[in-house]
Amino acid sequence: MKTLNIVSVCGSGTVTSSMIANKVKDLLEDNGFNAKTVEVNPGGVDGVLSSGSYDMIVHTSPLISTYDIPTINAVGFLTGMGEEEFIEELLATAKDLVG
Repeated sequence: MKTLNIVSVCGSGTVTSSMIANKVKDLLEDNGFNAKTVEVNPGGVDGVLSSGSYDMIVHTSPLISTYDIPTINAVGFLTGMGEEEFIEELLATAKDLVG
């Protein structure tokens, strides 16, 4: 099965993005997907995207630009308010990407 490469973005690119990345990776793996993550701040997204092949972005901070891969606002996954909607969007996007 294809491994989904995911960029996790928060304001500093450390604590929150790591927490979201781990939760996303665990959730995807629990649902039959392989996933790898990288954590960055909004200013680091362009650099990461130019250095590799990524499938989606999950973010808790506003993104600086628009991107040609799916972007999902993960604030609900962090706060619990809107968590179900985030999970549904994440799993639907993963299914679309894997085909």
